[in-house]
Amino acid sequence: MSENGRESLEVDVLFVGAGPANLAAAYHLACKVEEHNASGQDRLEPMIAVIEKSAEVGDHILSGAVLDPRALEEMLPDFREAAPFQTPVSEDKLLFLTEKGAWKAPVIPPPMDNRGKFIVSLSDMVKWMAEKVGEKGVQIFPGFPGREMLYDEEGAVVGVRTGDKGIDKEGNRKPNYEPGVDLKAKVTVLGEGARGSLCKELFAEKEMHGRQPMVYGIGVKEIWEVPEGRVRKGQVIHSLGWPLKPEEYGGSWLYALSDTRVSVGLVVGLDYHDPFLDPHARMQRLKTHPSFAKLLEGGKLLKYGAASIPEGGYWTMPRLYHDGVMVVGDSASFLNGMRLKGIHLAMKSGMLAAETLVEALAAGDASAGVLAGYDRRFRESWAHEELYGVRNFHQAFQGGLWKGLFHVGLQMISGGRGLKDPWSAPAGHEEMVPVEDYYGKPYGEARPGTMEFDGELTFDKLSSVYHADTGHEENQPCHLVVTDPDLCFERCTREYGNPCQHFCPAAVYEWLPREQPEERGRRWDFKINFSNCVHCKTCDIMDPYQVIEWVTPEGGGGPRFSQM
Repeated sequence: MSENGRESLEVDVLFVGAGPANLAAAYHLACKVEEHNASGQDRLEPMIAVIEKSAEVGDHILSGAVLDPRALEEMLPDFREAAPFQTPVSEDKLLFLTEKGAWKAPVIPPPMDNRGKFIVSLSDMVKWMAEKVGEKGVQIFPGFPGREMLYDEEGAVVGVRTGDKGIDKEGNRKPNYEPGVDLKAKVTVLGEGARGSLCKELFAEKEMHGRQPMVYGIGVKEIWEVPEGRVRKGQVIHSLGWPLKPEEYGGSWLYALSDTRVSVGLVVGLDYHDPFLDPHARMQRLKTHPSFAKLLEGGKLLKYGAASIPEGGYWTMPRLYHDGVMVVGDSASFLNGMRLKGIHLAMKSGMLAAETLVEALAAGDASAGVLAGYDRRFRESWAHEELYGVRNFHQAFQGGLWKGLFHVGLQMISGGRGLKDPWSAPAGHEEMVPVEDYYGKPYGEARPGTMEFDGELTFDKLSSVYHADTGHEENQPCHLVVTDPDLCFERCTREYGNPCQHFCPAAVYEWLPREQPEERGRRWDFKINFSNCVHCKTCDIMDPYQVIEWVTPEGGGGPRFSQM
């Protein structure tokens, strides 16, 4: 029991988040400990634990996804015989879409050549990885969200406190109240995915931010069952252009997991200008394009979800370590935007961290001086070579699609340099333009466009959220904290038209007109439907005033992204 009356549990290594980076790290660490012990050195018997906020491992994991197997093959050389996901890419296609037509690229650019890769459900893949990790004796605890960092008197990270359970919406303890646990660790490894709440706290506390602000995208994804004959297992189709404007960064995909099951989605860069942009609506529009509609019509929507993506690349990577802590995977911007791939890089980051962990455990020293070995290993690895080679990729699209493609061409022949190196970019939310500046008239006169949803090919947000199978205990504190509600009413409505109601892909934020304005002149009621939340964190990222803070809800709440 700790001094504050909470239960305390001590482990040697604590992994926060059961995604591909941390699961690869935990597995690789267990293997490296076995190698260390077999070498005759002083025996290590570390207690290794993984905590995960979802009710089951994989429930909160979503990606496209085409897997580059490079890191997985290093970790498990026989994975092709052992893994349940076996959908090799059979065909690549790249399209440029106009509203009614499509132009097929005659040649697939080398970064988008997916020969030798696999189409996977990342959710199902990490479930399989968790089984492998469990076989190594690592303890995995789903339903335990990391809520705050723990520090010692010198400021070193010494673990994580998990969230309380059984708190009602007013902050009072319910009969089933359970205080969170203080998980003390010699080393804590944060692999929370993009925009992790603990990472956000840690980076600010320890000034670990990268050379440039992190920049994100949102991926909106659906799984469809389609009639036979529409697709061929292993097909990969990527597209640029419509329904995005030339000024907007992003693109779409359609992957054939089988002859009748496809993954379809749209990525929108969260550094857009239009305050009315709605990623969910753009995704629904995408499906009406003839290239997609002819494949999906007559099919059935099975699953829906959305997730944020770290798109800023090499220059946005934070410091990877501090006293008692390391950061891996999407939390540390391990994603290659040019190749549209990050799983292999996330896994490699975890494996490099694991090799450093063995050294720290053997030395009995988790100081920054020892954990710096993780950064050194990264800089000597193929992961660094890959990320450094595309270091200015996303930034090149600040001037729009056409300028971006021109600059990327220059980068490809100059080793990633291009005309600027480094090419700087602001945080994405700073790019949003006030309504009057973007549309030439004030909010009220300028209104967002509407779209009719047919319920067969296109769906409204609430219908989509139903297919995310998301749920939260209703009587708990809202995990979407608005730190200055007055600003939302008094400035955001006038300046940006309350963009949270548009950029959220799950209808969490509602602005409802009042019949009678209150005495302060407010004509709207603001409602947060936090039970709809799919944990994409777009609100935390894209709010123009940065007054929305996404914190972990009660453990086990959220979407269930099986098959995703």
